[in-house]
Amino acid sequence: MGINRFEDIRAWQEARILTKQIYATTREGALSKDFGLRDQLQRAAVSVMANIAEGFDCDSHAEFARFLGCVRRSAVEVQSLLYAALDAGHINPEIFKETDEQANKTKAMVSVFKSSIQRRN
Repeated sequence: MGINRFEDIRAWQEARILTKQIYATTREGALSKDFGLRDQLQRAAVSVMANIAEGFDCDSHAEFARFLGCVRRSAVEVQSLLYAALDAGHINPEIFKETDEQANKTKAMVSVFKSSIQRRN
């Protein structure tokens, strides 16, 4: 089965899960009231999904690979912001671990996909 639309990309599917987790986490407790951190976490997570989708519509594999590099950096931003939320006492260690693991899973899938795209050049 090939990839005919961005929704078929496994890395995008994992990014969607990450985004759902971030939105669920930022909807509750003290994090929901820390508007700057909440909004930045949401933007970074959405950026992961959006850049995969946007890159899918690029005219070249090299350009798509560049977008996937941005995706990894956004996922790392999510992870760093999760530490800020943890350190501020806005999230518990269990939520941190679960969400950080999803970010790692997403990054790993993006890396494999990016390597695959780069080999096509």
